[in-house]
Amino acid sequence: MADETIQTPISGGRTVEECQDMIRKSLRTPMVKFLREHLEKAGCGIGDSFIKAVDCDKKISGGYVRGDGIIVCSNHMNIQDEVDQVVIHELIHAYDDCRAANLNWANCAHHACSEIRAGHLSGDCHFKRELLRGYMKIRGHEQECVRRRVMKSVIANPYCSEAAAKDAMEAVWDVCYNDTKPFDRAP
Repeated sequence: MADETIQTPISGGRTVEECQDMIRKSLRTPMVKFLREHLEKAGCGIGDSFIKAVDCDKKISGGYVRGDGIIVCSNHMNIQDEVDQVVIHELIHAYDDCRAANLNWANCAHHACSEIRAGHLSGDCHFKRELLRGYMKIRGHEQECVRRRVMKSVIANPYCSEAAAKDAMEAVWDVCYNDTKPFDRAP
């Protein structure tokens, strides 16, 4: 499972029903349409029930589980942009899972690679989002943000210690950061 850890929400989040409506809006955005189209081309078409709103106990915004699909944690969502980001991030994990026949989420390097790609390609680390999180760095913020978020996620993997997560991330960084599929270049 690929999880994305989040900051504590400002308010109590949304109901499952409100979040499900927000997911339906996400499905109409150009980036989500693009990713769904490429999942289809890769042989992994997804139906509308692939992405579900749920209440989450853990402090995560969402996750992807092979065979189950994507969850969006409604109780940690406040605005449409947050839902869009989670859907895009998790669709990149689904795409990676689809195109790599041997992807093993228990392998720290495999998990780190997909997190690097999802963090880099989804817009999670856009300058404005980083400012809203309280990170003020002007130069190099994007890679620093991706590294920070990869570490949070891979450390949450029960098969990866902090040292193993760091080693895995460093080992695969260049290849995975520069792999922009299905995009021609990083959006």
